[in-house]
Amino acid sequence: MTLDEPEAALSFTSSLRLVPLLAELGRSGAQVACATHSPILASVPGAAVLEVGEDGIAETRRQDLAIVDHWRRYLERPEAYLRHLF
Repeated sequence: MTLDEPEAALSFTSSLRLVPLLAELGRSGAQVACATHSPILASVPGAAVLEVGEDGIAETRRQDLAIVDHWRRYLERPEAYLRHLF
């Protein structure tokens, strides 16, 4: 199964509900390829996390993803990002 940004139209809560569904699919033997910008979907237990970067595709840990770092820094200090927009 291939999913292209399935969280795009989902709320935070709905994205959370998708995590156990994807995990169950994996445990049942299904192979799921999911392209996402969601730190939530990148947290599926047992998932191999691949990041596309300047050097190609590399396996990484969820907590080391650039998008996780950006969200973490934004949530800690939104003004550091927003000052460039106003």
